[in-house]
Amino acid sequence: RIAEFQSIVSEPLIKLPVLRELCFNGIPFEAGIRCLCWKILLNYLPTDRVLWDSVLKKQRETYAHFLKEMIIQPGIAKANHGLSREDVTLEDHPLNPNPDSRWNTYFKDNEVLLQIDKDVRRLCPDFSFFLNPTDYPCQLIMDPENEYETLRKRVEQTTLKSQTVARNRSGLTNVSSPMKTSASHSLSDLEPLPSGCEAHWEVVERILFIYAKLNPGIAYVQGMNEIVGPIYYTFATNPNSTWKEHAEADTFFCFTNLMAEIRDNFIKSLDDSQCGITAKMERVYSMLKEEDEELYLKLQEQNIKPQFFAFRWLTLLLSQEFVLPDVIRIWDSLFADENRFDFLLKVSCAMLILIRDQLLEGDFTVNMRLLQDYPLSDGDVLPILKKAKELQDSK
Repeated sequence: RIAEFQSIVSEPLIKLPVLRELCFNGIPFEAGIRCLCWKILLNYLPTDRVLWDSVLKKQRETYAHFLKEMIIQPGIAKANHGLSREDVTLEDHPLNPNPDSRWNTYFKDNEVLLQIDKDVRRLCPDFSFFLNPTDYPCQLIMDPENEYETLRKRVEQTTLKSQTVARNRSGLTNVSSPMKTSASHSLSDLEPLPSGCEAHWEVVERILFIYAKLNPGIAYVQGMNEIVGPIYYTFATNPNSTWKEHAEADTFFCFTNLMAEIRDNFIKSLDDSQCGITAKMERVYSMLKEEDEELYLKLQEQNIKPQFFAFRWLTLLLSQEFVLPDVIRIWDSLFADENRFDFLLKVSCAMLILIRDQLLEGDFTVNMRLLQDYPLSDGDVLPILKKAKELQDSK
């Protein structure tokens, strides 16, 4: 199977339909195959192998430019730009009311940063990876020779309260699984890393902050951390060290491409539009009605609306419902889906059908608990994927 993948990705022009079909059934981790396939499936790498080196070089340079432009404190001497602190302070100062003031922007950015910071510390709390130091700390940021400020330092220095700026969705559309956030870490809980080191969660924080700066229309919405986490984990554990070193930049662009496809799910004003999350949730229920009317009627009778559970399933691509290795396996199939996440609706419907007996027996409270914390036997998602494939093939 590994040889089959290696053969396909070694061709001068990769046949995307063939690669999709192969990836749909799961991608091997060995030899960095999954990392490479995800980069192709998420349109980061073109199908023409000859272009790979130039594309990667250009994108990684672009990301380094973003770091320089966006993660520095206004007013700190910028030797490379020939500006002294006095020069900057004369034209701008922290109390400048002008909306274009760099200080004004800095304070607004801090509000977004605090929400990101709170969320990235919760990433996979049952998994130590994100707390561990990265093998490749960002030299541009960490080098004591320069005057760049780490995001971590910004968080420590600010007194704003992140609770006041949370941009999650209200009501019963709960974004985080109750089982997944119990072990979230606060700043005081975390062991300080030695000077010059940074934890993986700090890298994820930087990626999300730069994304928010470059996409002010959507900025940062709670839950995006759950989308970027599995991508970064996959790239940062790549057995190929040449690629692993650039996990941050590669993750940023793959995450950006993925968000371009699913960002409508995160925009509340689009919820009730044809492309919004409500329409997708209703499709899960209409699919269930076709496949298992008895179960559909039972959920309707108990007034269990898809918003109560499917909102999180669909918005976060099931990243909160399963442990990280299972999420990654599911994403192999989702990214390989030619109809771009139509298979996710089938997976959601399959998840309901596979626990139909428990749902038919349970009352409202029992069923809500089942759907909010999906029971997975033996940690194996393959029966869910198999059932979802059956639903797909029956159409």
